[in-house]
Amino acid sequence: MNFENGQIIDKQRFPSPNPAIELSVVTYYANGLHIKGLLAEPKGEELYDGFLYLRGGIKNVGKVRPGRIVQFACEGFIVFAPFYRGNQGGDGNEDFGGDDRQDAFAAFTLLQEHIRVKRVHVFGFSRGGVMALLTAIQFPEAASVVTWGGVSDMFLTYVERKDLRRMMKRVIGGTPTKFPDRYKYRTPLFQLEKLQAPVLIIHGEQDRNVSAEHSFRLEKRLKALNKKVDSWYFKEYTHYFPPNVNRKTVEDLTSWMKSHE
Repeated sequence: MNFENGQIIDKQRFPSPNPAIELSVVTYYANGLHIKGLLAEPKGEELYDGFLYLRGGIKNVGKVRPGRIVQFACEGFIVFAPFYRGNQGGDGNEDFGGDDRQDAFAAFTLLQEHIRVKRVHVFGFSRGGVMALLTAIQFPEAASVVTWGGVSDMFLTYVERKDLRRMMKRVIGGTPTKFPDRYKYRTPLFQLEKLQAPVLIIHGEQDRNVSAEHSFRLEKRLKALNKKVDSWYFKEYTHYFPPNVNRKTVEDLTSWMKSHE
């Protein structure tokens, strides 16, 4: 059978923590692979904006959490969160912003083609920041893009995160010195000329997982290119915000998204 990128192959109901939101584990097509993801749909027939949730981490670190996806859906969105290739029953292997960007691209298309979706916003947390920026560059029609504690520079990640170097060398194929092109390919800072969507940057300045320098570099480059950018820096917070601040930030960022018609 011939499938198109973003086409849903299978959809299985998944227990939802909120009776107003229907959750499903979806298998969809992305460049020859069957990828899994979680879809959250407010019940009823109403139309909503789409929200592409791009997770951080790799493999079992930073897995998509149903409660988090439902939290965004409750703000009035149809949310889709790809697990990325090789995870939770999907084909292939993720490669940290390399070919696995195709999983995000196909997921954007899946939301675009959803019968109840008006337009699609892109959200990335942590390494999902790279995925979000690359997706918004690929799809100039993206309504907006938000990066929260997001990576923007894969060279900087290699320098800062000594604990990730072994994994990065394995999945990317070597060091930035040996394969600069592979790290440049994974660094959206070099491609921001093509970005059309307004950008919101959120970062805790005490972040030790992804330093705020990633966001400072992103903001500086966007401003140099006269792109639309807002930034919310939180001096006292790390990669993970306290629950009450986290909830308020979710409300604020979704309001920011909806303000960009």
